[in-house]
Amino acid sequence: MSGPAAAPARMTKRTRRRIIGWSIVGVVVLLLACAAWVAVRGLQAKSELEAALPLVDRVQSQIASGDSHGAAATARTLAQHLHVARDDTSDPIWRAAEITPFVGSNLTAVRKLAESASDVADHAVTPLTRLAGTIDLKSFTPVDGRVPLKPLQKAAPTLTSANTALQSGLDTVRSIDTSSTIGVITDAVDKLTSALEKAGSVTDAASRAARLLPGMLGANGPRDYVLVIQNNAEARSTGGIVGALALLRAQDGRISLVSQASASDFPQFTSPVRPLSTATKKLYGEITGEWVQDTTLTPDFATSGALVRAMWEKRYGTKVDGVLSMDPVALSYLLNATGPVDLGDGEQLTSENAVNVLLSESYARFNQPKEQDAFFAGTAAAVFDKVASGQFDSGAMLAALTRASEERRVLVWSAHKHEPSILGGTTLAGSLPESSGAESRFGVYLNDATGAKMDYYLHTSIGLQSAKCRADGRVNYLVRVTLSSDAPADAATSLPWYVTGAGLSGVPAGDTHTTVAVYAPRGFVAIGAASGGKDVVVQRATDQGRAVAQLLVKLTPGQSATYDFQFLSAPLSDGSPGSPHVQSTPGVWATAVRRVSFGCSDVLG
Repeated sequence: MSGPAAAPARMTKRTRRRIIGWSIVGVVVLLLACAAWVAVRGLQAKSELEAALPLVDRVQSQIASGDSHGAAATARTLAQHLHVARDDTSDPIWRAAEITPFVGSNLTAVRKLAESASDVADHAVTPLTRLAGTIDLKSFTPVDGRVPLKPLQKAAPTLTSANTALQSGLDTVRSIDTSSTIGVITDAVDKLTSALEKAGSVTDAASRAARLLPGMLGANGPRDYVLVIQNNAEARSTGGIVGALALLRAQDGRISLVSQASASDFPQFTSPVRPLSTATKKLYGEITGEWVQDTTLTPDFATSGALVRAMWEKRYGTKVDGVLSMDPVALSYLLNATGPVDLGDGEQLTSENAVNVLLSESYARFNQPKEQDAFFAGTAAAVFDKVASGQFDSGAMLAALTRASEERRVLVWSAHKHEPSILGGTTLAGSLPESSGAESRFGVYLNDATGAKMDYYLHTSIGLQSAKCRADGRVNYLVRVTLSSDAPADAATSLPWYVTGAGLSGVPAGDTHTTVAVYAPRGFVAIGAASGGKDVVVQRATDQGRAVAQLLVKLTPGQSATYDFQFLSAPLSDGSPGSPHVQSTPGVWATAVRRVSFGCSDVLG
């Protein structure tokens, strides 16, 4: 085509090319503008988040010290910085950029970080500043035996709502996918996760305490509780044999000791006082529900508590509201706060000598079980009186109770309908371990089979490891349990008969027999166990959806024995099972837990 008629066609093509060209240029310019916008906003958000960091520690310190005005001012400044960071990372342009390959995941992570931190500041930190100065440790120190409850009742709604907001923020941060984010953002997510977990453990405990303590301490009417002292020298799953018992009454914050009893005051009941599960009967026998001493054979303290309650009612006709448990090691921690307690005749019980006096020396001093139980009960009452009178250091007492509860040496069971659910998930509940996505939690529980008090000389260590050896992705787990006896070589003759058992239960005097039950997470399969490279027979059961492998360990004085329990994880649905962790029987001495070597060649066939 040529001539004048061809000119318009050429013009049209050039015009189209120009339009397309300018359109491309316009899109590029727009993208560059958006990128610049996102970059500028990102830098602003980074600056605001960095400015907020030092304020977090400051406001925590101010709340703890009771500086309400300072805490409120710091919280306002903290919220302002976080609001700006949130607004900078939540506009439509930023959200649209989140679909961009490579960059988008980083933008999403930053937005969620800013949103979560801002929400926590508004709905957790700011409300908590209003409580600064109204609640401190000293406000819960008993005065004339009475704990003031009104401050805690007044604070309960704020503590609960603040904890809900903080846990929600923590869930959001944990859900951030950092698999493809750059290092600085991954590090920021990890730091915020750690900070929220630390703060969340405090607010969760405070919220639970605010909801539980007023009612449990008699704010709505008197409450009666049985306190049991577990004797770790004769091991049971949750600590030790029940020796001394006491009836406590709580009314309007005042706690009084009503009466005391010993295990010898309870007969063997002709049948379990409450129905036992099939697993409990198979693993621990019907004696769990027939002897008060054996109610702690099961590692589920809710079962133990209900059994003790039923036995107390049958023996004394009193229906109690719950059962509390403590062991002599926990008592030694409390003595750090109270100072020494006088036992008469110039003798003192201290944090340094309590374990030895209660779990060793007393057996040389008293020949009869009833005398030993009475001594146990008397010392517990002396410590109780000092605590109830408020004669202790508040900070040291909190540290003692925290340590004892973390080690599962203090346990609480309530017969009131809604209170167990509030206790649930805490170490105080004494429940079987629950696994999470990050952790596969096992349980290792010991029960004395010597029929004596030789577990004062028993030491336990646990080794954990996992290995991925299967094409289907299921993971093999190892739980290595080592028991050692450091009893003297001449234990049969040098130790009191009540400590060795004198062979009355068929166990040679000086030897120690212990059953070891290892509980796997829900859905896991018990493969078996081995010792010294040879397979050993285990008793198998399923308890509350968990596979259990149990065996008997026999030790002579000075001997050690190691058993490797192996398990296979459940079929995978979402991700891989978590790293192995363990919950174990609190003994006289701390249990050492460590990672050990375990590979595919070690898996039992």
